[in-house]
Amino acid sequence: MNQLSDYDYHLPDHLIAQTPLEDRAASRLLHLDRFSGAVVHRQFRDVPSLFREGDLLVANETRVTALRLFGKRAETEGRIEALLLRPEGPFAFEAMVRPAKRLRLGERVEFEQDLTATVTEVRNDGIRQLTFNPTDDLWERLQRAGETPLPPYIHAALASPERYQTVYASGDPRQNGSAAAPTAGLHFTPEILEEIRKKGIQIAMVRLDVGIDTFRPVTAESLDDHQMHGEVARIPEETAEAISACKGRIIAVGTTTVRTLESFAEGNGRVRNGETRTSLFIRPGYEFQVIDGMFTNFHLPRTTMLAMISALAGHESVFAAYESAIKEQYRFLSFGDSMLIL
Repeated sequence: MNQLSDYDYHLPDHLIAQTPLEDRAASRLLHLDRFSGAVVHRQFRDVPSLFREGDLLVANETRVTALRLFGKRAETEGRIEALLLRPEGPFAFEAMVRPAKRLRLGERVEFEQDLTATVTEVRNDGIRQLTFNPTDDLWERLQRAGETPLPPYIHAALASPERYQTVYASGDPRQNGSAAAPTAGLHFTPEILEEIRKKGIQIAMVRLDVGIDTFRPVTAESLDDHQMHGEVARIPEETAEAISACKGRIIAVGTTTVRTLESFAEGNGRVRNGETRTSLFIRPGYEFQVIDGMFTNFHLPRTTMLAMISALAGHESVFAAYESAIKEQYRFLSFGDSMLIL
């Protein structure tokens, strides 16, 4: 299972969820037994009943901080779209711009809210460094001028930006953040998390800031030729200690949490704490060192995420589960239903 075509399937357009459900926990849950391949159709509200005392739930607390801005070139008034990915200083940002070829070093771009930025560095793949004119209220103006960037397959407007954040998202947007949400966590509510805690289940956090790779398709037909670009991941000391002390199962929320935990693995179910830039590519043949199961949403065909869950539950079982989900009319992708592999 080393070819990209091994991870292809037909996803009907009408199953791509365009808007989130009003109630986060109202989603359906496909429970796939990691070892037998058995499938049980549940509701996400069933989640607390699936944990055992001593289990540990680990989630990615990163916050979506990217902003999409629309502006014009100061000299020609040609339209420019800029996706601010992450801050690189008090007024500078790494940005993905379109059209990129026309935006050269030193050019100025004007946005709403009287914002003006200068191209201070030209990078590959449509990436530029944009440095805004200094102003005391830059962040407030950016929030008013920008919009939350949604995946390209979502065409409906988002009623509230917070609906594309997990309820446990944290962090200072001026220092770090993500270009996309860790969407497996969007189903959790404060009430469900409290129910889980009352059962004696500890909840721990890691952070992986989702980068621009989330917007780039896999182009290499052989997975051996696919390059995972690095993303910053962090495990705090208290999470590393909770993992070492865990007597039950370690269950990750989402592929980003899995990559983080496995990137810090030290063997015997332990992880080190700290920060690193991970390029770990998990696919069939990988031996998991930390996790026993994971929550995940339903993914696009021909993606590294499908390769990861196939490594955990087996290619045949995963694709049989996807076939069942399509038959049962599950909602797919970022705002869709949930899957638990355990």
